[in-house]
Amino acid sequence: MEIILLRHGKPVIPAVNKITPFALTHWIKVYNNAILSPESKPPLATLTRISQCHAVVCSELPRSIESASVLNINNITLTDAQFNEAGLPHSNWRIIKLSPIIWMIIFRLLWLFGYSRNSESYKEAKQRAAGSAKTLIKLAKEHKSVLFIGHGIYNKLLAQELRNLGWSGPRNPGSKYWEYGIYKVRK
Repeated sequence: MEIILLRHGKPVIPAVNKITPFALTHWIKVYNNAILSPESKPPLATLTRISQCHAVVCSELPRSIESASVLNINNITLTDAQFNEAGLPHSNWRIIKLSPIIWMIIFRLLWLFGYSRNSESYKEAKQRAAGSAKTLIKLAKEHKSVLFIGHGIYNKLLAQELRNLGWSGPRNPGSKYWEYGIYKVRK
């Protein structure tokens, strides 16, 4: 049995003008609805490796589902919000303006230390990942190999959960677009 955690292709990222954290709410919604960049193509090695998977799981976010299409996957086994990217906290401050990317880094670091305003907490995301890992394992038992087309932070949480449940594979399944990690049951 194996589970492959693949990060989606590169989405069209909304304009990167400086914004307040309050405006980040809208930016996150736009990002979560972003389609893939037409130039975002998976490497041939990725296409070859994932072609051996018998079940495919996606989050409900367009960049996950559209990545399946780019990978020539016509039959998605499961699409569910439980597999969406870990929520990004943000504040209602209307003062300091920074690039959305800088705000994302700041708030993701704060999230790791317990800040979760306007989002799920780190603890809640880990609990959700624990449930998602069990769902992927159940599908792996049924189909022998599962491809999950997921997201940077959530894939890392899933990798941690799979490793905690006795699966072997890298600590980080890959943070670049189209990167993946392979997880197998330890013998």
